[in-house]
Amino acid sequence: MNLSKLGVWYFLDGMPASQAAEAAQRIESLGYSALWIPEVVGRHPFVHASWLLANTKNLVIATGIANIYHREPGVTVQAQKTLAEQSGNRFLLGLGVSHKPVVEGLRKLEYGKPVTTMKKYLENMAIAPYVAVPPTEAPKTVIAALGPRMLELARDKCQGAHPYFTSPAHTKMASQILGPDAMLCVEQKVVLETDANVARTAARTNAQTYMALPNYRNNWLRMGLNESDIDNGGSDKFIDTTFAWGSVEKIRERIAEHFEAGASHVCIQPVKPVGATGELDWNALEKLAD
Repeated sequence: MNLSKLGVWYFLDGMPASQAAEAAQRIESLGYSALWIPEVVGRHPFVHASWLLANTKNLVIATGIANIYHREPGVTVQAQKTLAEQSGNRFLLGLGVSHKPVVEGLRKLEYGKPVTTMKKYLENMAIAPYVAVPPTEAPKTVIAALGPRMLELARDKCQGAHPYFTSPAHTKMASQILGPDAMLCVEQKVVLETDANVARTAARTNAQTYMALPNYRNNWLRMGLNESDIDNGGSDKFIDTTFAWGSVEKIRERIAEHFEAGASHVCIQPVKPVGATGELDWNALEKLAD
């Protein structure tokens, strides 16, 4: 799998399929090695990954993340190995336990203890049968790991972790737990805007979706932020800790901090200023391309 330093993380659900394919092709042409796609209530992540893989040549398509509550482990193995074989090993499976308000409130399913549930899921994946033509390489799996226990599970039961909405300090902690050989694929939100008020307003608007989700809140508290930083839209400290904003040089410095802290891959999520039109901030992606 050709997963180099930089990738892109983005919701493509607002685009028609044809436009999503064109976006993936453009991301590939800019030199990014991977496109990370989420799963919430939009497209099926594996069906969508198949479409994007079929419309690109070298780009890795990664799920960030596929929700383990949406399908049993054997079905996930079937999807993972099918996509890896069909694409020449360009599919990276990212799995996560999501959040209790999503699983129970939205899906009406029972939410289990995160680490215990993920451990059992990975163990069942490992013994699931698959009798079709296999991929030429064993496909890789990373999990959405934030706290120490989930990071330890990422180290012991799969190939690494995909932390979301964190900071370089968190990356350093994660790297120390995972060790030097694990994949540490870190998401970083970026706002290419030098006006502090405009940039932080865009960041706060983006962050609102995540503020009430307990797994993120608990991790922000572990990172040294407090409740007052998180509530009421997020303090400047919260925004500056979790978002990279400013000039191209300043954002590149933040990305470099992740690598210095031990990240093996950083997938940037471009966030546009409030009121900006268009689906993707291509200006940011073009200027930040490696």
